[in-house]
Amino acid sequence: MTRRVVVTGLGIITAVGNNIPDTWNNIVNGKSGMAHVTKFDASNYIVKIAAETKGFDAAEHMPLKLVRRSDPYQHLIWKAAMEAYENSGIEFTEEMGKRTSSIIGSAVGGMSSSQYWTKIVEETGDPRRMTPFAIPMLMGNGGSDIVALELGLHGPSATLVSACATGADCIGLAYDLIRAGRIDQALAGAGENPILPLGIAAFDRIGACARDNDNPHKAMKPFDANRDGMVFGEGAGVLMIEELEAAKKRGANILAEIVAYASTSDAYHLTAPDPGAKGAIEALTRALDEAELIPEDIDYINAHGTATPLNDAMETKAIKAVFGEHAYNVPMSSTKAMTGHAMGATAAMEAVFSVLSLRDNIAPPTINLETPADDCDLDYVPLTAREMNIDIVMSNSFGFGGHNVSLIFKRFND
Repeated sequence: MTRRVVVTGLGIITAVGNNIPDTWNNIVNGKSGMAHVTKFDASNYIVKIAAETKGFDAAEHMPLKLVRRSDPYQHLIWKAAMEAYENSGIEFTEEMGKRTSSIIGSAVGGMSSSQYWTKIVEETGDPRRMTPFAIPMLMGNGGSDIVALELGLHGPSATLVSACATGADCIGLAYDLIRAGRIDQALAGAGENPILPLGIAAFDRIGACARDNDNPHKAMKPFDANRDGMVFGEGAGVLMIEELEAAKKRGANILAEIVAYASTSDAYHLTAPDPGAKGAIEALTRALDEAELIPEDIDYINAHGTATPLNDAMETKAIKAVFGEHAYNVPMSSTKAMTGHAMGATAAMEAVFSVLSLRDNIAPPTINLETPADDCDLDYVPLTAREMNIDIVMSNSFGFGGHNVSLIFKRFND
């Protein structure tokens, strides 16, 4: 018998809040986290805006020794993971730890440390200036591993990398492992710290970034006729997920049930989505089939919505192909217009928002959507949040390289 999987804890850090209450309040109220870059001098850059975290001091949340020996992306993961852990109320015994995993990803890993230590060694010409902790700071699996080490989690510790779908794939892998009976619990999600000279310059060179430097809050316009790209973001999102009977046995507060995970590949292009949306259509269809649902069962969709011309049009096409006429009835929105696009972390952050939408019966808004595009003609919950009955949420993520992931969350009903 396939085991049921539930969500019992949430943790997050974004450009609009450093915890669940603050972030969710600002998301519901349509607050933008975009501003001018402060992490480095961007005066000579074409793109000068980003969605940076604010007021976050890693030393207030983790041991100072560990702060010095880890990368900023790992600090963000730690913060979100520990909030999810504490929020869940679980206490890991040594025996439980054997069947608990840390599956937390990152699309680019320790890029900040890579840039910093490369510069130090090149400028000094002395390799001895390199810290002996450089390797764990650079590793993409470093964030997952420090969480496992802190909490004594001896189940499979894994880090998936699937570009902007990374966080959703990590949640999906944890879900699959629990369903299969290989583990009982997992902290799953992703974290990212890409607001760096290399990151912004590289993505701007392929035409992916919005350039409205004079109006940061208005720069990212998902599904709008005037959309011209994404705004880089940073942060982390982590879910505490458990096998249902284990969660019930300890009296956990169950926030939602995960009922589907589907992942496909376009195998089309390294950056552009398949214009026919074939991979996305397959992912959405498989998710509905796995959950034994029909399109009319979905109450709300948390969209990928990057505000790039190709992605928004492709996503709209996929929804229409799978949902048919119901595509025009199901509300969907892009929260990236507030958090920015935090690369691999975004899918995990949006999974968190999906669960919170279920909890509070609120569909977050797509801010800045003022002029609907001809190729984006669905209900994107423009400008303001919408109170409505929500029992089932689909969360979609599409990444460079053709990664397509769909997760479905359902209000828990025993």
